[in-house]
Amino acid sequence: MKLDSLKLLLLWLCLSLSAPMLAAADMPGAEEVLIASSLHAASPTPAANDSTTLAIKMTPQGEWHGYWKQPGDIGLAPRLTWHLPDGVSIGEVVYPPPQTLQIDGIMNHVYGQPYALLAELSVAEGIALGTQLPIRLDMQYLACRHDACVPERASLQITLHVGNGEADAALTANFAKWRQALPRPLGSPVGFTVDAQRLRLEVPLPASIAVDEPHLFSATKQAIVDAAPQRFERRGDLLIVETQAGARPTEAFEATLALGNGLGLDLDARLAAAPATGESGATALLLALAGAIAGGLLLNLMPCVFPILSLKAMSLARAGTSARAARREALAYTTGVMATCMLLGGVLLAMRAGGAQLGWAFQLQDSRMILLLLLLTCIIAFNMAGLFELSTLDAGAGLTGRDGAAGAFWTGALAAFVATPCTGPFMAAALGTALILPPLAGMLVFAGLGFGIALPFLLLGFVPALQRRMPKPGLWMATLRRLLAVPMFLTMLALSWVLGQQVSANALTASLGCAMLLTFGLWLTGLRQRGMKPQAWLPAVLAAALAIPLGLSQMNERTTQSQPTNRLAFDPAKLESLRAGGKPVFLYFTADWCMTCKVNEQIAIDRRATEQAFAEAGVEVMRGDWTQGNPGITAFLAQHGRSGVPLYLWYVPGQREPEVLPQVLGPDRLIDEARATP
Repeated sequence: MKLDSLKLLLLWLCLSLSAPMLAAADMPGAEEVLIASSLHAASPTPAANDSTTLAIKMTPQGEWHGYWKQPGDIGLAPRLTWHLPDGVSIGEVVYPPPQTLQIDGIMNHVYGQPYALLAELSVAEGIALGTQLPIRLDMQYLACRHDACVPERASLQITLHVGNGEADAALTANFAKWRQALPRPLGSPVGFTVDAQRLRLEVPLPASIAVDEPHLFSATKQAIVDAAPQRFERRGDLLIVETQAGARPTEAFEATLALGNGLGLDLDARLAAAPATGESGATALLLALAGAIAGGLLLNLMPCVFPILSLKAMSLARAGTSARAARREALAYTTGVMATCMLLGGVLLAMRAGGAQLGWAFQLQDSRMILLLLLLTCIIAFNMAGLFELSTLDAGAGLTGRDGAAGAFWTGALAAFVATPCTGPFMAAALGTALILPPLAGMLVFAGLGFGIALPFLLLGFVPALQRRMPKPGLWMATLRRLLAVPMFLTMLALSWVLGQQVSANALTASLGCAMLLTFGLWLTGLRQRGMKPQAWLPAVLAAALAIPLGLSQMNERTTQSQPTNRLAFDPAKLESLRAGGKPVFLYFTADWCMTCKVNEQIAIDRRATEQAFAEAGVEVMRGDWTQGNPGITAFLAQHGRSGVPLYLWYVPGQREPEVLPQVLGPDRLIDEARATP
């Protein structure tokens, strides 16, 4: 037996054997109560089919103290036995955060000042008005001080009457104080990892919340070493807790995090996916890499990417393109795509390491970035429409002479930048895994995403048979180019709508004015190009120099996001309340800039048939809006292995874990889920 364990056992035996003698000799009178207790109700007349709060008030005398529900290295938790009439039930007793009491390396979780334990008492429907409700509580608890421990008993009684639920005015202030002292449920699980017996817990906590001498109290015995030092670190909206893992390995434990200043959080800690090693790590990396490549390949079908890919394919159809030049352009395009994806991934990993709660497509949570993307799309669309000539999109011939490698590189970079905001099939799990893998492995997954985006053009450049199947050059190419401008203009329209969800009407109007100013400069540039005039780009450059600063200066006028009237806004505490009430819950996360999200909402979520099925099954719908970023939503997504939206979760009553629905919803998928819910 270890020395620490032997010391604890001997101390416990000494306290237990000495308690009766000390109670008779050194203690105050044998009948004196060391921790006084009393039972109170917030309403003496609770209504039928309603509830009221019961409070067990505990008042330690002098130097004596009571114990928390997990007493620490030594001590006993209170033992409560309720005696209730028919039609009455009692919920779980909730404890306020305790204090620490460490003596000779032995940690105790105690209450040295008056405190109250609260529980919700529910009255069944149909109980007649005026019915007496006798409530009795038998308690066994331990009262201790630095030199002795004495077991005590109490039998507390109170009689309520079924009435209108009116609160007891004399106790209203007391119950407000007792409720204020309780820890707040965090709502969503928090992740922890264990490395060499070092436990690391990451708690999402807004930086605006002050933390004063925090302490983590584990409600699960031996999940952590209670007496071990605890280190706390703030990283933006994240609080990092590090301490020694307990002797009993666990994949989950419950805890209360005392923040000081009377604040506390109840946590449900779950073992997170640690950086994988060995065979399992290689498997996870390969699966993530395959998902990233497949997801990147599908992104080529996006309306903002497909035209760019088509133009690059057309460039290989032009007369005189050699096999060597085709391969060189394909490699340059692939390099541009992969470099952009890795750059975005590297920035994301670095910012998350610094404590920022960000996910994939984080750049579109900033209205300034949407404005720049809108203006860039404007340039591409009018170039395809023939308003002016942009050599970069025309295989880069003007930049690099014969081979166009530089133009292909920047075209690939552009394609990746406009493609990555959406998370499509296969991508969600892959990018979620990338964020928990070691940095180098994570960067490999981001590179795989870029490879998937570039794969069609790469194959076209290296497979002569595919090149031979390309149609011969002709006037049709100019017509196709004009047609491909249509989806780019639609992309501009979509970006304008997204911007309108984030900024005020004045700011949106200014942004559209900037796009018109830029278009005017491009038109003048096109006229000068056709007239073979020198410095043809001067009007466009001047227009951009005016439009971009003007537009960015208006982006501080933000608008308030509106929540659909039939949707609850994402709230972890409300989610837990609904689940505790036995209600099925459909929780979905979306963003205005996510095309997959909006398509799913149109064909599956915001349908009359779906709403009717939800109403019949009593399904509550909760919506998380990630358009402008939200640290709480980002942390919740990460806990479910995701780095972006959409995410669809279906909570069935009685089941702890939700069902993760596919990212692409069929029209009847939610209706079938509602009908299958018990």
